Amino acid sequence: MFYRNVRYAAELTNSCKSGLLQLYSSPNSYARVGVRHSIHNARRSGRRPNFKNDPLENIQIESGPLHISTLFRPFAFTIGVSVASLTGCVIWEYENLRQHAAKYLRKPGAWLSSQQRKILAQSKSEPGSIRKWWNSLNDSEKVFYPILGANLLVFGAWRIRALQPTMVKYFCSNPSGGSVCMPMILSTFSHYSTLHLAANMYVLHSFMPAALASLGKEQFVAMYLTGGVVSSFTSILYKVVTKQPGLSLGASGAIMAVLAYVCMQYPDTRLSIIFLPMYTFAAGTAIKVIMSVDLAGVIMGWKVFDHAAHLGGALFGMVWCQWGHSHIWGNRDKFLQYYHTLRKTDGR
Repeated sequence: MFYRNVRYAAELTNSCKSGLLQLYSSPNSYARVGVRHSIHNARRSGRRPNFKNDPLENIQIESGPLHISTLFRPFAFTIGVSVASLTGCVIWEYENLRQHAAKYLRKPGAWLSSQQRKILAQSKSEPGSIRKWWNSLNDSEKVFYPILGANLLVFGAWRIRALQPTMVKYFCSNPSGGSVCMPMILSTFSHYSTLHLAANMYVLHSFMPAALASLGKEQFVAMYLTGGVVSSFTSILYKVVTKQPGLSLGASGAIMAVLAYVCMQYPDTRLSIIFLPMYTFAAGTAIKVIMSVDLAGVIMGWKVFDHAAHLGGALFGMVWCQWGHSHIWGNRDKFLQYYHTLRKTDGR
Protein backbone atom coordinates (compact mmCIF):
# COMPACT_ATOMS: atom_id res chain seq x y z
CA MET A 1 0.00 0.00 0.00
CA PHE A 2 1.02 3.56 -0.56
CA TYR A 3 2.27 5.40 2.48
CA ARG A 4 -0.35 7.97 3.24
CA ASN A 5 2.15 10.55 4.35
CA VAL A 6 5.00 9.97 1.93
CA ARG A 7 7.41 12.86 2.27
CA TYR A 8 8.60 14.67 -0.79
CA ALA A 9 12.24 15.58 -0.37
CA ALA A 10 13.00 19.19 -1.02
CA GLU A 11 16.27 18.12 -2.57
CA LEU A 12 14.47 16.47 -5.51
CA THR A 13 15.25 19.38 -7.74
CA ASN A 14 18.96 18.82 -7.07
CA SER A 15 18.94 16.99 -10.33
CA CYS A 16 20.92 16.12 -13.38
CA LYS A 17 23.23 19.06 -13.40
CA SER A 18 23.37 21.08 -16.61
CA GLY A 19 26.51 22.69 -18.00
CA LEU A 20 30.12 21.56 -18.28
CA LEU A 21 31.35 20.17 -14.98
CA GLN A 22 32.92 22.63 -12.59
CA LEU A 23 33.45 20.69 -9.37
CA TYR A 24 34.67 22.66 -6.38
CA SER A 25 35.98 21.33 -3.09
CA SER A 26 33.68 22.21 -0.21
CA PRO A 27 33.00 20.86 3.28
CA ASN A 28 29.88 18.99 2.17
CA SER A 29 31.37 17.78 -1.15
CA TYR A 30 28.60 19.55 -3.06
CA ALA A 31 29.14 19.45 -6.81
CA ARG A 32 28.56 22.87 -8.41
CA VAL A 33 28.17 22.93 -12.16
CA GLY A 34 28.67 25.84 -14.49
CA VAL A 35 29.64 26.54 -18.07
CA ARG A 36 33.28 26.76 -19.06
CA HIS A 37 35.07 27.23 -22.35
CA SER A 38 35.33 23.90 -24.14
CA ILE A 39 38.73 24.67 -25.74
CA HIS A 40 40.97 25.90 -22.93
CA ASN A 41 38.80 24.70 -20.06
CA ALA A 42 39.22 27.98 -18.22
CA ARG A 43 36.85 28.60 -15.33
CA ARG A 44 34.77 31.69 -15.06
CA SER A 45 36.15 34.12 -12.55
CA GLY A 46 34.16 35.21 -9.54
CA ARG A 47 32.56 31.83 -8.78
CA ARG A 48 34.91 30.41 -6.18
CA PRO A 49 38.36 31.83 -5.27
CA ASN A 50 40.01 28.47 -4.61
CA PHE A 51 40.47 26.38 -7.77
CA LYS A 52 43.66 24.53 -6.87
CA ASN A 53 41.79 21.66 -5.21
CA ASP A 54 39.52 20.96 -8.17
CA PRO A 55 40.04 17.26 -8.99
CA LEU A 56 38.90 17.69 -12.62
CA GLU A 57 41.08 20.70 -13.39
CA ASN A 58 43.20 18.98 -16.04
CA ILE A 59 40.50 16.90 -17.74
CA GLN A 60 39.75 17.91 -21.31
CA ILE A 61 36.02 18.05 -22.02
CA GLU A 62 35.10 16.84 -25.50
CA SER A 63 33.16 19.39 -27.47
CA GLY A 64 31.84 19.89 -30.97
CA PRO A 65 29.16 21.68 -32.99
CA LEU A 66 25.53 21.13 -32.13
CA HIS A 67 23.32 20.45 -35.16
CA ILE A 68 19.83 19.01 -35.46
CA SER A 69 21.34 16.11 -37.43
CA THR A 70 23.20 15.03 -34.30
CA LEU A 71 19.87 14.07 -32.72
CA PHE A 72 19.39 11.03 -34.94
CA ARG A 73 21.68 8.68 -33.01
CA PRO A 74 20.39 9.72 -29.55
CA PHE A 75 16.80 9.33 -30.76
CA ALA A 76 17.48 5.86 -32.20
CA PHE A 77 19.29 4.91 -28.99
CA THR A 78 16.32 6.08 -26.91
CA ILE A 79 13.96 3.91 -28.96
CA GLY A 80 16.34 0.95 -28.77
CA VAL A 81 16.82 1.13 -24.99
CA SER A 82 13.08 1.58 -24.44
CA VAL A 83 12.20 -1.47 -26.55
CA ALA A 84 15.00 -3.55 -25.01
CA SER A 85 14.04 -2.68 -21.43
CA LEU A 86 10.34 -3.37 -22.03
CA THR A 87 11.08 -6.64 -23.85
CA GLY A 88 13.55 -7.80 -21.23
CA CYS A 89 11.22 -7.02 -18.35
CA VAL A 90 8.28 -8.80 -20.04
CA ILE A 91 10.47 -11.90 -20.39
CA TRP A 92 11.59 -11.47 -16.78
CA GLU A 93 7.96 -11.39 -15.65
CA TYR A 94 7.17 -14.50 -17.72
CA GLU A 95 10.09 -16.46 -16.26
CA ASN A 96 9.19 -15.43 -12.71
CA LEU A 97 5.59 -16.59 -13.17
CA ARG A 98 6.72 -19.82 -14.78
CA GLN A 99 9.16 -20.55 -11.97
CA HIS A 100 6.53 -19.74 -9.37
CA ALA A 101 3.99 -22.06 -11.00
CA ALA A 102 6.54 -24.85 -11.32
CA LYS A 103 7.03 -24.96 -7.56
CA TYR A 104 3.41 -26.00 -7.07
CA LEU A 105 3.25 -28.38 -10.01
CA ARG A 106 6.47 -30.22 -9.34
CA LYS A 107 5.89 -33.59 -7.60
CA PRO A 108 8.52 -35.93 -6.15
CA GLY A 109 9.17 -39.22 -7.92
CA ALA A 110 7.84 -42.48 -6.49
CA TRP A 111 11.34 -43.70 -5.77
CA LEU A 112 11.93 -40.95 -3.21
CA SER A 113 10.65 -42.18 0.13
CA SER A 114 9.67 -39.97 3.01
CA GLN A 115 12.79 -41.04 4.92
CA GLN A 116 15.04 -40.07 2.05
CA ARG A 117 13.38 -36.67 1.82
CA LYS A 118 13.96 -36.19 5.50
CA ILE A 119 17.66 -37.00 5.16
CA LEU A 120 18.01 -34.65 2.20
CA ALA A 121 16.32 -31.86 4.12
CA GLN A 122 18.68 -32.32 7.05
CA SER A 123 21.73 -32.37 4.80
CA LYS A 124 20.90 -29.06 3.16
CA SER A 125 23.26 -26.34 4.27
CA GLU A 126 21.87 -23.25 5.91
CA PRO A 127 21.74 -20.19 3.63
CA GLY A 128 24.40 -17.58 4.25
CA SER A 129 23.76 -14.31 6.02
CA ILE A 130 23.57 -12.35 2.76
CA ARG A 131 21.04 -14.76 1.29
CA LYS A 132 18.98 -14.65 4.48
CA TRP A 133 18.99 -10.86 4.35
CA TRP A 134 17.99 -10.88 0.67
CA ASN A 135 15.15 -13.35 1.30
CA SER A 136 13.84 -11.14 4.09
CA LEU A 137 13.38 -8.17 1.74
CA ASN A 138 10.10 -7.29 0.08
CA ASP A 139 9.78 -6.68 -3.68
CA SER A 140 10.27 -2.93 -3.31
CA GLU A 141 13.52 -3.35 -1.40
CA LYS A 142 14.77 -6.00 -3.84
CA VAL A 143 14.48 -3.45 -6.63
CA PHE A 144 15.74 -0.45 -4.66
CA TYR A 145 18.95 -1.94 -3.28
CA PRO A 146 20.41 -2.97 -6.69
CA ILE A 147 19.69 0.54 -7.99
CA LEU A 148 21.31 2.01 -4.87
CA GLY A 149 24.27 -0.34 -5.23
CA ALA A 150 24.84 0.67 -8.85
CA ASN A 151 24.73 4.36 -7.91
CA LEU A 152 27.14 3.84 -5.01
CA LEU A 153 29.53 1.93 -7.26
CA VAL A 154 29.60 4.77 -9.79
CA PHE A 155 29.84 7.32 -6.96
CA GLY A 156 32.92 5.50 -5.69
CA ALA A 157 34.45 5.41 -9.17
CA TRP A 158 34.25 9.22 -9.30
CA ARG A 159 36.62 9.28 -6.30
CA ILE A 160 39.38 7.44 -8.20
CA ARG A 161 41.41 10.12 -9.96
CA ALA A 162 42.64 7.79 -12.70
CA LEU A 163 39.05 6.98 -13.69
CA GLN A 164 37.74 10.53 -13.81
CA PRO A 165 38.42 11.14 -17.54
CA THR A 166 36.47 7.95 -18.30
CA MET A 167 33.69 8.99 -15.92
CA VAL A 168 33.34 12.38 -17.60
CA LYS A 169 33.22 10.74 -21.04
CA TYR A 170 30.83 7.87 -20.35
CA PHE A 171 28.91 8.79 -17.18
CA CYS A 172 27.99 12.37 -18.10
CA SER A 173 25.53 13.00 -20.91
CA ASN A 174 27.18 15.35 -23.39
CA PRO A 175 25.53 16.07 -26.77
CA SER A 176 28.77 17.45 -28.21
CA GLY A 177 31.06 14.73 -26.89
CA GLY A 178 32.65 11.82 -28.69
CA SER A 179 30.38 9.35 -26.90
CA VAL A 180 26.76 10.42 -26.97
CA CYS A 181 24.55 7.32 -26.71
CA MET A 182 25.89 5.18 -23.86
CA PRO A 183 26.12 8.10 -21.41
CA MET A 184 22.39 8.66 -21.91
CA ILE A 185 21.69 5.60 -19.76
CA LEU A 186 24.92 5.42 -17.72
CA SER A 187 24.56 9.02 -16.54
CA THR A 188 21.28 8.12 -14.80
CA PHE A 189 23.34 6.06 -12.32
CA SER A 190 26.01 8.74 -11.92
CA HIS A 191 26.34 11.21 -9.04
CA TYR A 192 29.40 13.21 -8.06
CA SER A 193 27.95 15.02 -5.06
CA THR A 194 27.07 13.19 -1.84
CA LEU A 195 24.06 15.45 -1.31
CA HIS A 196 22.86 14.84 -4.87
CA LEU A 197 23.06 11.07 -4.44
CA ALA A 198 21.45 11.07 -0.98
CA ALA A 199 18.54 13.29 -2.06
CA ASN A 200 17.76 11.26 -5.18
CA MET A 201 17.93 7.91 -3.41
CA TYR A 202 15.74 9.20 -0.58
CA VAL A 203 13.02 10.33 -2.97
CA LEU A 204 13.23 7.10 -4.96
CA HIS A 205 12.96 5.01 -1.78
CA SER A 206 9.96 7.06 -0.62
CA PHE A 207 7.91 6.70 -3.79
CA MET A 208 9.00 3.25 -4.92
CA PRO A 209 6.57 1.21 -2.74
CA ALA A 210 3.58 3.00 -4.23
CA ALA A 211 4.85 2.59 -7.77
CA LEU A 212 5.61 -1.11 -7.31
CA ALA A 213 2.21 -1.72 -5.74
CA SER A 214 0.62 -0.48 -8.96
CA LEU A 215 3.13 -1.66 -11.57
CA GLY A 216 4.87 -4.73 -10.18
CA LYS A 217 8.66 -4.95 -10.05
CA GLU A 218 9.13 -5.94 -13.70
CA GLN A 219 7.08 -3.10 -15.16
CA PHE A 220 8.60 -0.67 -12.67
CA VAL A 221 12.15 -1.48 -13.81
CA ALA A 222 11.08 -1.09 -17.46
CA MET A 223 9.51 2.30 -16.72
CA TYR A 224 12.48 3.47 -14.64
CA LEU A 225 15.08 2.64 -17.31
CA THR A 226 12.95 4.03 -20.12
CA GLY A 227 12.20 7.18 -18.13
CA GLY A 228 15.91 7.67 -17.54
CA VAL A 229 16.89 7.47 -21.21
CA VAL A 230 13.88 9.58 -22.30
CA SER A 231 14.85 12.32 -19.85
CA SER A 232 18.43 12.23 -21.17
CA PHE A 233 17.18 12.61 -24.73
CA THR A 234 14.96 15.52 -23.70
CA SER A 235 18.00 17.21 -22.16
CA ILE A 236 20.05 16.65 -25.32
CA LEU A 237 17.20 17.92 -27.50
CA TYR A 238 16.96 21.12 -25.46
CA LYS A 239 20.72 21.72 -25.60
CA VAL A 240 20.87 21.17 -29.35
CA VAL A 241 17.88 23.39 -30.10
CA THR A 242 19.14 26.21 -27.87
CA LYS A 243 22.81 25.70 -28.91
CA GLN A 244 23.85 25.39 -25.27
CA PRO A 245 26.41 22.58 -24.80
CA GLY A 246 26.90 21.05 -21.40
CA LEU A 247 27.15 17.93 -19.27
CA SER A 248 24.35 16.32 -17.26
CA LEU A 249 24.34 13.51 -14.73
CA GLY A 250 22.04 12.10 -12.08
CA ALA A 251 18.99 9.90 -11.61
CA SER A 252 16.53 12.78 -11.24
CA GLY A 253 15.00 12.33 -14.69
CA ALA A 254 14.12 8.69 -14.03
CA ILE A 255 12.95 9.54 -10.52
CA MET A 256 10.73 12.30 -11.89
CA ALA A 257 9.05 9.66 -14.07
CA VAL A 258 8.33 7.59 -10.93
CA LEU A 259 7.16 10.65 -9.01
CA ALA A 260 4.85 11.81 -11.81
CA TYR A 261 3.38 8.31 -12.18
CA VAL A 262 2.63 8.04 -8.45
CA CYS A 263 1.13 11.54 -8.28
CA MET A 264 -1.08 10.81 -11.28
CA GLN A 265 -2.09 7.40 -9.98
CA TYR A 266 -2.81 8.63 -6.44
CA PRO A 267 -3.63 12.36 -6.89
CA ASP A 268 -5.39 12.75 -3.53
CA THR A 269 -2.52 11.38 -1.46
CA ARG A 270 -1.15 13.92 1.01
CA LEU A 271 2.56 14.71 0.72
CA SER A 272 4.86 16.85 2.80
CA ILE A 273 8.33 18.35 2.53
CA ILE A 274 10.89 16.52 4.65
CA PHE A 275 11.91 19.60 6.66
CA LEU A 276 8.33 20.94 6.96
CA PRO A 277 6.20 17.90 7.79
CA MET A 278 3.45 20.04 9.28
CA TYR A 279 2.51 21.36 5.83
CA THR A 280 0.82 18.85 3.54
CA PHE A 281 -0.51 19.08 0.00
CA ALA A 282 -2.15 16.81 -2.54
CA ALA A 283 0.10 14.77 -4.81
CA GLY A 284 -1.79 15.96 -7.88
CA THR A 285 -1.09 19.58 -6.94
CA ALA A 286 2.56 18.83 -6.17
CA ILE A 287 3.39 17.42 -9.59
CA LYS A 288 1.70 20.39 -11.30
CA VAL A 289 3.81 22.83 -9.28
CA ILE A 290 7.03 20.91 -9.89
CA MET A 291 6.42 20.70 -13.63
CA SER A 292 5.50 24.40 -13.76
CA VAL A 293 8.83 25.28 -12.16
CA ASP A 294 10.72 23.07 -14.62
CA LEU A 295 8.79 24.51 -17.55
CA ALA A 296 9.68 28.00 -16.38
CA GLY A 297 13.31 26.90 -16.10
CA VAL A 298 13.25 25.64 -19.68
CA ILE A 299 11.63 28.82 -21.02
CA MET A 300 13.82 31.20 -19.00
CA GLY A 301 17.00 29.21 -19.63
CA TRP A 302 17.89 28.68 -15.97
CA LYS A 303 21.26 26.95 -15.61
CA VAL A 304 21.27 25.67 -12.03
CA PHE A 305 19.43 22.40 -12.80
CA ASP A 306 18.68 20.41 -15.94
CA HIS A 307 15.02 21.40 -16.08
CA ALA A 308 14.58 19.85 -19.53
CA ALA A 309 15.55 16.42 -18.17
CA HIS A 310 13.16 16.88 -15.23
CA LEU A 311 10.34 17.87 -17.53
CA GLY A 312 11.00 15.00 -19.94
CA GLY A 313 11.01 12.43 -17.14
CA ALA A 314 7.83 13.81 -15.60
CA LEU A 315 6.00 13.88 -18.93
CA PHE A 316 7.01 10.29 -19.59
CA GLY A 317 5.71 9.21 -16.17
CA MET A 318 2.37 10.90 -16.85
CA VAL A 319 2.11 9.36 -20.32
CA TRP A 320 2.92 5.94 -18.93
CA CYS A 321 0.23 6.31 -16.27
CA GLN A 322 -2.42 7.36 -18.78
CA TRP A 323 -1.46 5.25 -21.78
CA GLY A 324 1.64 3.07 -21.46
CA HIS A 325 0.47 1.02 -18.50
CA SER A 326 -2.66 -0.17 -20.30
CA HIS A 327 -1.85 0.06 -24.02
CA ILE A 328 1.79 -1.08 -24.08
CA TRP A 329 2.33 -3.27 -21.04
CA GLY A 330 -1.29 -4.39 -21.06
CA ASN A 331 -1.02 -5.66 -24.65
CA ARG A 332 2.05 -7.84 -24.16
CA ASP A 333 0.11 -11.11 -24.64
CA LYS A 334 1.02 -11.54 -28.31
CA PHE A 335 4.71 -11.18 -27.55
CA LEU A 336 4.41 -13.62 -24.64
CA GLN A 337 2.75 -16.18 -26.91
CA TYR A 338 5.58 -15.79 -29.40
CA TYR A 339 8.20 -16.09 -26.66
CA HIS A 340 6.44 -19.11 -25.17
CA THR A 341 6.44 -20.83 -28.57
CA LEU A 342 10.10 -19.94 -29.11
CA ARG A 343 10.97 -21.26 -25.68
CA LYS A 344 9.26 -24.58 -26.37
CA THR A 345 11.02 -24.83 -29.73
CA ASP A 346 14.38 -24.42 -28.01
CA GLY A 347 13.43 -27.21 -25.61
CA ARG A 348 13.73 -25.09 -22.50
